[in-house]
Amino acid sequence: MDRWPPRTVIRKSSGLRTLESALIRSGLGPVAGVDEAGRGPSAGPLVVAACVLAPKPQNALLGLDDSKKLTEKAREQLFPVIKRLALAWNVVSVPAWEIDAIGIHVANIEGMRRAVAGLGCTPGYVLTDGFRVPGIPVPSLPVIGGDATAACIAAASILAKVTRDRMMVELDSRLPGYGFAEHKGYNTLAHSKALAALGPTDEHRRSWRNVSSLGGWQVPDALEMDPMSADVSSAT
Repeated sequence: MDRWPPRTVIRKSSGLRTLESALIRSGLGPVAGVDEAGRGPSAGPLVVAACVLAPKPQNALLGLDDSKKLTEKAREQLFPVIKRLALAWNVVSVPAWEIDAIGIHVANIEGMRRAVAGLGCTPGYVLTDGFRVPGIPVPSLPVIGGDATAACIAAASILAKVTRDRMMVELDSRLPGYGFAEHKGYNTLAHSKALAALGPTDEHRRSWRNVSSLGGWQVPDALEMDPMSADVSSAT
């Protein structure tokens, strides 16, 4: 009798490809990685990316790592390389108003679903960073610290991070005075001072306690207040 899922043998592999290689050898490829950027900030969108890499490691991507561990220069250098070499990739943005409407956790899950659904190919398996994402129509596995464990998640984290950072730089030119280009909407001291002096914008998340405490915001009762905390591009 056939067993499902097939027995997976984990072998030592170069870089971050061990888990992906094991899944591909078991006939579960192609493997998509999913990650987000912007869960914690009180301003700006949540950006989620999904990425499918080629089965064999590519020298141009040997520098892949958790986007938070890379310098901005390294991320910017890898960004076009990932888009060029990936078998498929997709980036989606969940705006502040939608985060307020459904809550950050639900927005994160929904963003991951949309990112996978928008891929130009159907993955055989999906690796998500940190937690399980229900509603993905193929087998999936949450990987703790996935962006430092699986290359496809690391690639997705870079796509999400660079895309969001660029969006926040553009937002800074449209809404000057808040310093979005520097702090990217995170709750730094400079951002808090600007928020207190200038008041919140439509790009601020009304369900964040530091924003709602300024007054004038109607926060849905069902949403948990977070104290910390449309597709934009795709290719096949």
